[in-house]
Amino acid sequence: MRGIRSFGLLGLYVGAQLVALLLAAPFKSAGLASTSNPNNPTDPLYIIALIIIVPIFIIWFAAKRGGLAALRALILVGISASLFVTLQATLALVTPAPFFLGNPAAGVIAEWSIPLAGSIAVALLLALTIEPQWYIVDLVGFVAAGSLIALLGISFGIFPSFILLIALLVYDAVAVYGTKHMLTLADAVTEMKVPILMVMPGSAGFDYTQSGSLKEQQAKPREEREAMFMGLGDVVIPGTLVVSAFIWLPPKLVAFGIGGNLVAAFGALLGSLVGYLFLIRLVNKGNAQAGLPFLNGGALAGYAIAYLAVFHNPSLGISFAF
Repeated sequence: MRGIRSFGLLGLYVGAQLVALLLAAPFKSAGLASTSNPNNPTDPLYIIALIIIVPIFIIWFAAKRGGLAALRALILVGISASLFVTLQATLALVTPAPFFLGNPAAGVIAEWSIPLAGSIAVALLLALTIEPQWYIVDLVGFVAAGSLIALLGISFGIFPSFILLIALLVYDAVAVYGTKHMLTLADAVTEMKVPILMVMPGSAGFDYTQSGSLKEQQAKPREEREAMFMGLGDVVIPGTLVVSAFIWLPPKLVAFGIGGNLVAAFGALLGSLVGYLFLIRLVNKGNAQAGLPFLNGGALAGYAIAYLAVFHNPSLGISFAF
């Protein structure tokens, strides 16, 4: 059963990375990067600060009376709005071109991707509000992760991505093994049933809406635990380097039409998968673990090995400009 859950989370993890690689170039062409200078080493600091501050706010607010319900509503609205933006950009790639309604002089343009994206985002919001089963939570988390990885990867060059991965690797270790406030956050998130954690049960009939908090799950004997959990950040952060390598490294031809940028990207992905194997071995022993030290560490090592093998340059593709 634990093996099924481990492979299920692995499928979500790898799938989100591959979706991000497919979306990266179209997102970049559409101008969705959040920064104008991908090599600015200070840009990741805003993301790092946000990731540190928001969990503290969630833990503090969740302790208030009615805090969990208010937070859940706020998070769901925020996720739905983000989904609309990224779904619209994605659907615009496959839907018919925008066209004028009536007289072109009136300037009223119809675009199929907007109502489609809006309908999907609203449907997912309703599903999460009414019946947040594990497969709904995973579906939304998967879509959000793939989109967010692509957006971060096209926004940060190699050096900023290194800063992001290394800083959050250290932070995650401190937050899980030191202060342990990340475990408190995960407990609140499982109670809210929002797609900040990916859920993989041992059976399809698992009722996430009736399951206890993460703390209650951890209190059970290992064999009786109904599901495994993986933070959305554990999927998104290492994936940033995967997409960054694909977008910002030169497409030096290696073999069979494959560019060096893609080889480095898959090197980072494979390295993170090695880290995942070590992580899951520890998780299967029964204790919660910090994911980013393993996943980010593996991604950084895999990228370095692949880059050196392809480009034969100790710079690792690092450059920065303020």
